[in-house]
Amino acid sequence: MSKTLTSESNGVLVATLTWTPQETDLYRRVPVCFAADTLHSQSEMRCIIVAVAKARVLSGDAKVICEDNSISIVVSKATMDGIDQNWLQLRDPTCSLTSNDTHILGTMSLNTCGTTMDDSGDFIVFKNEINSFENPNAVITRRNQVKFGFSCQYPKMAIVSNGYVNHKSDYIFTESSFGTFGYAFEIFTDSSFDSQVDPSLYPVQVQLMDQLYMGIEAHTALPEVTLFVESCRATPEDNPFSAVFYDIIKDGCVMDETVMVYPSVSTKYDFQIQAFKFTGGFDEVYISCSVILCAKDSLNSRCAQGCLGQAARRRRRDVSQETSRHYITQGPLRVARQARNAASNDGGFLHMSTSTGVFAGLFVVSIVVLVGILVYNARRTRSVDRMHLLSTF
Repeated sequence: MSKTLTSESNGVLVATLTWTPQETDLYRRVPVCFAADTLHSQSEMRCIIVAVAKARVLSGDAKVICEDNSISIVVSKATMDGIDQNWLQLRDPTCSLTSNDTHILGTMSLNTCGTTMDDSGDFIVFKNEINSFENPNAVITRRNQVKFGFSCQYPKMAIVSNGYVNHKSDYIFTESSFGTFGYAFEIFTDSSFDSQVDPSLYPVQVQLMDQLYMGIEAHTALPEVTLFVESCRATPEDNPFSAVFYDIIKDGCVMDETVMVYPSVSTKYDFQIQAFKFTGGFDEVYISCSVILCAKDSLNSRCAQGCLGQAARRRRRDVSQETSRHYITQGPLRVARQARNAASNDGGFLHMSTSTGVFAGLFVVSIVVLVGILVYNARRTRSVDRMHLLSTF
């Protein structure tokens, strides 16, 4: 049995125990006991029982296609007889798979659908898996379980040269009702939304109060769909669920007063916002949005509901007419530190006006007069004290 420790936020340490049973362990019931130790305390001992049984898990022949920013998997149906792709999913349950007459298909980007990243020396390995799932309300099942993993590895140098670390590439998802679709989330140079900021320039340097131009575009083979941006929030780290956040759009409603949404086609959402930063010493800002695709003109989809403020009445949605909610992120935006100059002849950050100079001069004169009065009073007091002392002898 091996153990790995992983640190998470808020002082949480996660221990992962891994054990692969051997043939001789079949039908054994193995107790696994554990306790947590710190410098000053120890938890109670707890135990679980691992029952070793024969697995009824099917695995099929698959082909994995590794692209620059995505992974595709093609599984032969002939090797998975009787398996319904409607009961298959990737590691992230919101990502399902599609199929044709001969194969089960799935495509995802390197940062979606539960894809994980492992460092294996000279390579970065991206992993995911196909799993079967059951109806949570069912008591019995007659479907065999399906579980197999797949991965792609990339040389580290290639990833760095492609600017993978900072700029977020397109997000790609697969769902049974909508097939394979993706989202591009970009920062643009101006309000025409024609010229994207070059990925090599990330983190994007901005000044406070600058106008930022951002756009989300959905890519899909389906002709009649609508993109809906349900929420957008800013965080100081690359985590849409960060404890520190600022809502820009919430429940389909614009929350920030500087946001301006530009009219566009149904699969695009372009907006501008004034640059800001978080208090507390944070210099970077990430923007994360939750997005949904809906069948166009569907009256009962989330897209049709629009802004749902506190006073809005929520109604039953037709989930067959929309995709799952997916989170996409872009950034970071890095607020440039401003130089503190005393004066500037070319429109710098700090200027000394005539009124400020006059006020400063009067303030200095007032201080001098006050000090003079205090010195005079002190000398006068000492003279009176000496006369009093002489009169007492």
